[in-house]
Amino acid sequence: MSEFNFNIEEAPTLWKRWKLNSERNPDRDAIVHWVAGQEPFRWTYKNLIDSAKRFSVKIRELGIKPGEVCATIIRHNPKFYPLYLGISRAAALPAVLAYPNPRLHPDKFRQGLEGMALRSGLDYILTERELEPIVKPLIEKTGSTIKAVYFPLEWEFNAELDSKLDAEVEEVASKTKDTDPMLLQHSSGTTGLQKPVVLSHRAILCHVKNLGAALKLTEKDKIASWLPLYHDFGLIAAYQIPLAYGITSIQIDPFEWVLAPVLLPEVISKEKATTSFSPNFAYNVLAEKINEEELEGLDLSSLRIIVNAAEPIRHDSHEKFIARFKKYGLNPLALAGLYGMAEVTLGATLTEPGKPIPELSVDRNELSRGIMKLANKDSVLRVCVSSGQPIDGCKLKIVDENRNEIEDGLVGEVAVTSASMFDGYRNYPEKTTEVVANGMYYSGDYGFRWKGEYYIIGRKKDIIICAGKNIYPEDIEDVMNNVDGLIPGRTIAFGLEDVDMGTEVVAVVSETRAETDEDKNKVRMNILKAGMSIDIIIHKVYLVPPRWLIKSSSGKPSRKANKERLISGTDQLVWSR
Repeated sequence: MSEFNFNIEEAPTLWKRWKLNSERNPDRDAIVHWVAGQEPFRWTYKNLIDSAKRFSVKIRELGIKPGEVCATIIRHNPKFYPLYLGISRAAALPAVLAYPNPRLHPDKFRQGLEGMALRSGLDYILTERELEPIVKPLIEKTGSTIKAVYFPLEWEFNAELDSKLDAEVEEVASKTKDTDPMLLQHSSGTTGLQKPVVLSHRAILCHVKNLGAALKLTEKDKIASWLPLYHDFGLIAAYQIPLAYGITSIQIDPFEWVLAPVLLPEVISKEKATTSFSPNFAYNVLAEKINEEELEGLDLSSLRIIVNAAEPIRHDSHEKFIARFKKYGLNPLALAGLYGMAEVTLGATLTEPGKPIPELSVDRNELSRGIMKLANKDSVLRVCVSSGQPIDGCKLKIVDENRNEIEDGLVGEVAVTSASMFDGYRNYPEKTTEVVANGMYYSGDYGFRWKGEYYIIGRKKDIIICAGKNIYPEDIEDVMNNVDGLIPGRTIAFGLEDVDMGTEVVAVVSETRAETDEDKNKVRMNILKAGMSIDIIIHKVYLVPPRWLIKSSSGKPSRKANKERLISGTDQLVWSR
């Protein structure tokens, strides 16, 4: 398979594509399952397909019907991959959900799962025995859609595959249409009210073709990823795309990566990976959280592209990343930026691989008024990093509050249409109508277009409006990364309503290791000064201990959830002034 040569029609559903790849390259590694300190488990395409057939037959034996949703809640395990393929072969819908963090209260997890079940119509839970006490009560609850809970990691398969059942499942797979739904993907979030996105086989394969072409993938590429598969970035970019292309992906345990970020460069070096993906915060983690001795002997020269997406791209993060890893063979031109969302399968724009990412130094105050103005010597500076130009099959425009397109250089909401558009939010028509009109998806993201490039600067819902001035929380959070006494990357900014002033005021919550009131006062003054350095007055400072901030399912601190937690006033660990 060579670059740009991806023919959808020869295998128009995912199962047919996976099977075709196993026939063409049976002994090629499909998935390398990586666990720190162990020999990696290698699924060849042939072995993966053979095992997927066994899982699909078991699914049919259990009476799971085509179109029913199988939610998988499984930690990093080599059996997950054939299970996922087996669900798809049986024409059921796989939905990957996050395994609960040990610090999450069981009741909170159960409530979230119940919320998704009621909204999405989850039919079956496929999970680990450890979660049985938490999920089993959901079956017995009145009004629950969940029919049963199964433990597929415990399934034992006979040496001989039941040929009759196998033929029945294959017939189901052969009759699956490209327009049929292939998966259910829940958007990022910290609650059970995440938006359920349905994607068809056609949408995914179109995206594999178009984004794969934009990434300039070839059969020689290898993808290395720590991204969780319950997030669209990991599921599509690092799992669906390589599987459909017939190339290798190396899957790292996300929990292990958080504890040992060196795993990603180690895997790239040992497996000679060429392609990787990470959200912006990971570039800071990689640059700052790895000891020098851990990197000894590693060679990153094989990496031709590493794509930054899933949150606004920050110039400083890229600078730190290159400064740290250039001496280990990293090509600075390997950096790329992508903008997208689950509603268009994944990507809408991508910067040109192998070329410098366009950047603009702009006046931060003018940007807050909705105008991109190039900075001069008197400007408060913000460096905006491009997320690229539209990939094939995608069109974008920037619109005002009335959804009318506006001219280049003005800030507005990003609207997208795509050949890989979702079929709507499952069982959520009112939300679909709210964000889709005339074939366009209105993203809720703010950005601007300049010379054909799209620059994403923040979320519409997160903007703080203080005395008529639009303040992007990303700007505040970015400058806090360099504040003495704060843990880098562990600050969120948000607006608080001030009734007396009749406007919102700026608040920040930051993690710190400071313990005495004297030290905390010093940190607070550093925060206020950092805000003033970008012409922003911070009215309220909340200091919290390390690991206090609640994360979304994509691994980023959640502004909404943390704001609600603070306002509740129940946490005794918060120090505020």
